[in-house]
Amino acid sequence: MEQNMGGIIFGVGIFLLMLTAAGMAGCPAYNVYSSRMEGEAILAKSQASRQALVSQAQAEKDAATLRADAIGIVGKAAKDFPEYREQEFIGSFAEALHNGTISQIIYVPTERNIPIVERRN
Repeated sequence: MEQNMGGIIFGVGIFLLMLTAAGMAGCPAYNVYSSRMEGEAILAKSQASRQALVSQAQAEKDAATLRADAIGIVGKAAKDFPEYREQEFIGSFAEALHNGTISQIIYVPTERNIPIVERRN
């Protein structure tokens, strides 16, 4: 029985030695695989960040183009219809009155944007 036990211990020792050797042989291959996967993850993250920045820049460009178009439309309307600015002023004035931002109105009569001043004798 002692001889049998010694063989088992020897067999287990050889198995552990072989298992350790196989693990050590596999470590460099795993390190290469792990490094490659880590590099691919970093690359994917940087590509996603770049794509997000490009999308944001495109959205800002589109918004700027639309704002420029709107300004052009308003400018054309003001040029083609001189009363447009007056109507815009009246609309803004009415909105301010409605919201309560204007508490007092002082009317100054003008003629060609020059106040009319009456002289008292």
